[in-house]
Amino acid sequence: MGTPTIDAAHRRVPGAVYLPVDDVGIPTGPRPVDGTRYDLREQQQLGDRHIDVAYTRLRRDADGRARVRFVHGEGPAVTLWVDDVYPYMEIFTGDTLPEADRRRTGLGVEPMTCAPDAFNSGDGLLTLEPGQTRQAWWGIDPGVKEETA
Repeated sequence: MGTPTIDAAHRRVPGAVYLPVDDVGIPTGPRPVDGTRYDLREQQQLGDRHIDVAYTRLRRDADGRARVRFVHGEGPAVTLWVDDVYPYMEIFTGDTLPEADRRRTGLGVEPMTCAPDAFNSGDGLLTLEPGQTRQAWWGIDPGVKEETA
């Protein structure tokens, strides 16, 4: 059974750097997560943190995948994983949604191959020539038991 909000849930996001944005959503430059409310590298309760930023410098497991884990109480974790083609992940708590009853009811996780505003900054932007291809893999593992402490 779900909960009314995500505040009591625990999650882990493997990013060592976050990309804060200005008042119109344009990234203002990378910053380390150390000592900020954006430091989600260890499994911990979300609480009332408002988050709507991209993360990078993702810590990867031995299989090369970066994982975001979300778990409520003693239940199983839901894990979203990405391969190394995805160096960025956007995390969104929904605090800015126009419908008040939808805010903080889920955690948005968006794998990204480039930084926000990459068409202007070039950060992570990949240009493919005609005939070139690029493969990327991501997935969701539901029901993975995870410690929350």
